[in-house]
Amino acid sequence: MSITIRYFASLREQIGRGEDRLDAAGIATVDAAWQHLHGTPLPARVLAAVNQEYVGAEHVLTDGDEVAFFPPVTGG
Repeated sequence: MSITIRYFASLREQIGRGEDRLDAAGIATVDAAWQHLHGTPLPARVLAAVNQEYVGAEHVLTDGDEVAFFPPVTGG
């Protein structure tokens, strides 16, 4: 199973890259993908989208999915 991970805005700067490609055999959820790449659970304030629709951390991934992570949105 192959998944593309994209990072946006300040997350991209913090992580130091805009994209990861993941051979995701055995990685079932958005949270599991984050943990595989970063070693910690998905931070509660980080937003996730799969194939351009917002999802929760327990969303089940399938082959070819594109997962995007966004920092919290603030306004003023």
